[in-house]
Amino acid sequence: MRELADIPFHRYKAVAPSSAALLDTGQVRPFAVAAVLRNIKFTEDRYKSFIDLQDKLHQNICRVRKLVAIGTHDLDTIQGPFIYDAKPPADIKFKALNQTQEMTAVELMKLYSGDSHLKAYLPIIQDKPVYPVIYDKNGVVLSMPPIINGEHTKITLETKNVFIECTATDLTKAKIVLDTIVTMFGQYCEEPFVIEQAEVIQPDGTTVVYPVS
Repeated sequence: MRELADIPFHRYKAVAPSSAALLDTGQVRPFAVAAVLRNIKFTEDRYKSFIDLQDKLHQNICRVRKLVAIGTHDLDTIQGPFIYDAKPPADIKFKALNQTQEMTAVELMKLYSGDSHLKAYLPIIQDKPVYPVIYDKNGVVLSMPPIINGEHTKITLETKNVFIECTATDLTKAKIVLDTIVTMFGQYCEEPFVIEQAEVIQPDGTTVVYPVS
């Protein structure tokens, strides 16, 4: 048995954010946290592990996405600041992950009602008057949490910079989930264990930086 003192450890360093995320929602999922993994190197195994970790977190601490929903995006395909908003379903339109055409949120919810994987998450927001949605500065939809990400920001093996956002009804759980992802995969960045923070601007104008250093 190895003594604790013999086990190597890493100190994770937080660096200043390059752009802010604006927060203007409260009726459905009031909290949002975010971070960036810069110059990450995915291999096929690392990529699969990255997706698998999100799935496991969603099923456990996230309580099947009810408490927290994770979105991961290719940062080089979008521009900050990012806006977390809530809009009527008919007003949300984008090309969802692995779809070939744009659809409204109403159409997507109908489509996913027959999807063996996604239909379990629909009741979380289905009866709400507004749905959560995250846009970049140019109006590109990153995700409609807790249901689906956009195709535009899909992560591939070629992705170098990853924007991670977690929307939540439980802020403490959201911070734990974000910390878990960046600590596990920060080791694969060009500068290992250095995580770029995101500045989240609240509706009242106050700012909070995540991950908390």
